Amino acid sequence: MKNYSGAQTVSETAQILSGKPTSFGSRLFKYAAPQAFFPIAGKMIPWFAAIAAILTALGMYIGFFVAPTDHQQGESYRIIFLHVPAAWMSMFIYLVMAFWAGVGLVMNTRLSSMMASALAPTGAMFAFLALWTGALWGKPTWGAWWVWDARLTSELILLFLYIGFMALQASIDDARRADKAGAVLALVGAVNVPIIYFSVQWWNTLHQGSSVSLTKSPSMAMTMLAGMLVMALAAWAYTFTVAFMRVRCIIIEREKHTDWMKQYLEKNA
Repeated sequence: MKNYSGAQTVSETAQILSGKPTSFGSRLFKYAAPQAFFPIAGKMIPWFAAIAAILTALGMYIGFFVAPTDHQQGESYRIIFLHVPAAWMSMFIYLVMAFWAGVGLVMNTRLSSMMASALAPTGAMFAFLALWTGALWGKPTWGAWWVWDARLTSELILLFLYIGFMALQASIDDARRADKAGAVLALVGAVNVPIIYFSVQWWNTLHQGSSVSLTKSPSMAMTMLAGMLVMALAAWAYTFTVAFMRVRCIIIEREKHTDWMKQYLEKNA
């Protein structure tokens, strides 16, 4: 069983829980305490869950019933409404995870490390989904389920980084040491994200280039783009939902020795 020892710092107890912040920064920092963030996360979960469900239904309807058939790939291209948002989220979540892990490492804020741990399983799920849907798309398009393409290989490495992050943390009994070790791995592995993104530009790959760019007009019909963006927003909302659910579980486990958590557990027993 992990050791979750470690008392709150003076700044956490004096400024965060005093209820009398002296500046805007203090007001923001107030929610860095697990005790302050725990109820807020609980209130936001049903809202994000509802948004995720609505956007998923809308995005799937646009993608599978409204968007036109592609003139080159036929109906098989519709996998992009799952594949592309999953690939985007796998990279974005890793960067966010590495950021929070780094904040926890440098500033020793417990909630930051908890958020990093809460995000990892969802990021791994999206990385796996991107690889799996990519294989389903690649078979009719390339004639093969898998090729050692630069983008596919770097995305596979991303999945291994997620798994390694979770395995490393699980292998260390002391939670604070596990957080620090995981943070180092997450920060080092962050270099893989730009490699994934720019791989189609740096190397000759089978994988097509980006269909959506901030500097160019989209190379697809607007209904296709709309369906893909709606599904991406749904993935965002889903990520918030499950991350907040998971971080609340982590807070309960790590804070179960504190008075406020004992009172919460007794009240909700």
